Amino acid sequence: MKEHLEGAQKSPIPTRDELGFDPAAIRRKYDEERAKRMRPDGNAQYIEAKGGLAHYDDVDPYVEPGFTRPAMDEELDVVVIGGGFGGQLAAIRLGQAGITDVRIIERAGDFGGTWYWNRYPGAQCDIESYVYLPLLEETGYMPKERYSFAPEILEHAKRIGRQFGLYERACFQTKVTEMRWNAETGRWGIRTDRGDVFRARFVVTALGPLNRPKLPGIPGIESFRGHSFHTCRWDYEYTGGDSSGNLHKLADKRVGIIGTGATSVQCVVHLGTSAEQLYVFQRTPSSVDERGNAPTDPEWAKSLEPGWQQERTDNFNKLLSGIPVEIDMVADGWTRGLRYHEDLMRRIEDPSSLIPEETAALAEIADHQQMEYIRKRVERLVDDRETAEALKPWYGQGCKRPTFSDEYLPTFNRPNVKLVDTNGKGVERVTENAVIVDGVAYEVDCLIFGSGFEVGTKLARQGQFEAYGRDGVSTSEAWGTGRRTLHGLLSHGFPNWFHVGLRQTGASLSLTYTYDTQVLHIAYLVAEGLARNAKAIEATTEAEQAWVDLVNQPGPLQEYQKRCTPGFWNSEGKLDGNGFFDELYPDGPVRFREMLEELRNRGDFQGLTIART
Repeated sequence: MKEHLEGAQKSPIPTRDELGFDPAAIRRKYDEERAKRMRPDGNAQYIEAKGGLAHYDDVDPYVEPGFTRPAMDEELDVVVIGGGFGGQLAAIRLGQAGITDVRIIERAGDFGGTWYWNRYPGAQCDIESYVYLPLLEETGYMPKERYSFAPEILEHAKRIGRQFGLYERACFQTKVTEMRWNAETGRWGIRTDRGDVFRARFVVTALGPLNRPKLPGIPGIESFRGHSFHTCRWDYEYTGGDSSGNLHKLADKRVGIIGTGATSVQCVVHLGTSAEQLYVFQRTPSSVDERGNAPTDPEWAKSLEPGWQQERTDNFNKLLSGIPVEIDMVADGWTRGLRYHEDLMRRIEDPSSLIPEETAALAEIADHQQMEYIRKRVERLVDDRETAEALKPWYGQGCKRPTFSDEYLPTFNRPNVKLVDTNGKGVERVTENAVIVDGVAYEVDCLIFGSGFEVGTKLARQGQFEAYGRDGVSTSEAWGTGRRTLHGLLSHGFPNWFHVGLRQTGASLSLTYTYDTQVLHIAYLVAEGLARNAKAIEATTEAEQAWVDLVNQPGPLQEYQKRCTPGFWNSEGKLDGNGFFDELYPDGPVRFREMLEELRNRGDFQGLTIART
């Protein structure tokens, strides 16, 4: 960095006295805390919910047992696998492109995806509901609050299903067991656990990036004899209450919850209120910012002009992509760090005079300011000093999923709530009736796993079925060294099969924006394929390789993640390409959306081969 001599122009970098903290000391602290949590097994520290642990995933507590129906045998234009917002948007955009011969297959009992399964008390969206909930203008619905709770989101998914006629096309409580490409007929053969046989010209998989619960590979978890469940299969029969809380059946229970991520930040509040004793087992604290929820202002809602939701969504995504905008329409905790950076830049008369080292230093300082704000907030809200210190997150804002709550931190002031901090090591083991940390046994009647979802595992494991493309080659074989796609949407060797998800796309923190970007393009390609009587549409090997190279090239995000504490965003610190936001289009979600739109406007099928019938 430039050395500024006395009498020379003032350095653009604030001093420690001006900042109130020492950036170098924070950097050292981040490195120390990261080192505590690095493990050689990475993602392998988590285990699959199968065998004796299958009940953590397979049980659907929201349907009546014993459902049966006749097996189906159908020829279709499109099969959509997945009934969350991604699958719903796919079916809707296909319909808008004139394609209605569509069947939706969903293993749950209704639409909703993650919002069908995650009904734990306090479940709420962290992205502003006016941005996150899709199709608000099309359905004529305005969310009740700025940040919607799970029941409202699930009801909106049902509303979309009703309004767009999706229920008539849906097969619920149905799992795909196999997909196989037939090169002679140009059809995918899809089999299900209900005995169905579907032959589809095109397939769209919208499995969701967080669809399979994962469990910590803690020695002894299978030996626990008390009651246990994963947060995405909340057992209200045991706890009492509902998604609003009032877990009255826990009044005489000792409860333990393993995990302090976004889910726990929301449900711990209700567990602490209801349980006789609550132990919160923590390896790494979350960054917990203000929630600041509020009812929707009816006058504001009346003032909105047509197109307001797309405008607001674009504004939010541009900000998070570093694209300048005149006003921050959302202005919440997601963009506070950007506002710190703007304040720093205002101190500089000529920002163009900054050298790269100064630019990087200012970005780091803004990040530190945001996290110092978070850590000071812990001090203000948590009475016990030792507990407060353990709850402070020592990592950058972009290292782990930020969380938002006005009640989580004060919950640790309750006499019946104890934070069991493992100093980065995690739980030692589980016995028949207790959780062991540093040799101390914490006896519990109920053990809840708030351990999140699988990230970075193979497609066949996440979807729980194998797909066989040309010449009978499976995705597990073809992608043995990593996923291979063009635009994250389709692959060589697997014709007419489109993916909706995060990997190798321009992914946004607002997943519904990501999904809609992709399904608009998928609907266009399917419509073109049907219009041209195409037998097979797939990526060329050259275009696929060029795209894989592009999304895997090192960039600022990867450099940033090198210093991050382990978590699912960086593949538990391994940086092996299997993190939540690995393999992304380098120019961000807005430019990705614009690129695909430009391809459609040009009618450009570059990188694709189209074989006619």
